[in-house]
Amino acid sequence: MKIGVIGAGAWGTALANLLADKGFEVDLWVFEEEVCADILKEKENKVFLPGIHLSPNLRPSTDLDKVAAGKDMLLLVVPSHVFRSVAVRLIHHPTETTVIVSASKGIENKTHLTMSGILGQLLPPRLRGRLAVLSGPSFAKEVARKIPTAVTVAARDPEVARRVQDAFAVDYFRVYTSQDMIGLELGGAVKNVMAIAAGISDGLGLGYNTRAALITRGATEIQRLGKRLGADPKTFMGLSGIGDLVLTCTGRLSRNWTVGHKLGQGMKLEAILADMVTVAEGVKTTRSVYSMSQMMAVEMPIVEQVYRILYEDLDPKEALRLLMSRGLKQELDHD
Repeated sequence: MKIGVIGAGAWGTALANLLADKGFEVDLWVFEEEVCADILKEKENKVFLPGIHLSPNLRPSTDLDKVAAGKDMLLLVVPSHVFRSVAVRLIHHPTETTVIVSASKGIENKTHLTMSGILGQLLPPRLRGRLAVLSGPSFAKEVARKIPTAVTVAARDPEVARRVQDAFAVDYFRVYTSQDMIGLELGGAVKNVMAIAAGISDGLGLGYNTRAALITRGATEIQRLGKRLGADPKTFMGLSGIGDLVLTCTGRLSRNWTVGHKLGQGMKLEAILADMVTVAEGVKTTRSVYSMSQMMAVEMPIVEQVYRILYEDLDPKEALRLLMSRGLKQELDHD
């Protein structure tokens, strides 16, 4: 199988290396010339995935067309805010036999589309059935170190999902299948917003009780949005739902938790982002999800307060007060 991986951040490099270790021919598109040079010479992505020796089967290139042409599988792992611009450049390469997989987590600001939604908009109708998405609780550094991990791949065509499942499955990376693409992507995107909230809570010095409440009520908000968009509620109890939510809200490797933690400690967003090499998807996704919730009248109070902290400079302590002083109600939503 010939595979092109588009994006050499930590996650893209880790997945590309997994596939290359299995013996596949893997071309990796690298945006930064210095990163490409390091991978070629040192077999290491020193900027985004330091300390991991990369497979000799992994072939980096800054030539996007070269990486995308003639592939059996294309894996897109670029930040959500550049996803469309990159996809436009390679969308003429897939054929009727190419499987196109998105492993990017986010929601486009202006259109409110998920990443598979963007691809579905750009691809000709005959190729839309070849789309799949990969998501789940999976820090790139741990996958690269071959620490046991479980994820889910979703595709409307079960055979496409099985093909991706077979490609990625190794003894430390277990892959389940699903047909709920929208549920998988919503879980993977909105959990980043909740991770910022959890980080803020920890940065304020609050306890485990607070974090548990945020995770649980955050899951409720994700389910509300998913229900409105036609997702299967059971998806949010799975790996790409509660699994990814718990990981990102509690793991110190989470970039989104880190952003929230620094906000809770009193740092300003601009200073936090200026110090970061990698992208915290939740910052931009918060804007998308808040806009969606307002447009569709979906109650998402945690999302609202994170939005106000990020974009209206609301003091995190005031946001907490507003959440805790909301009107009392039953716990469970009812139809």
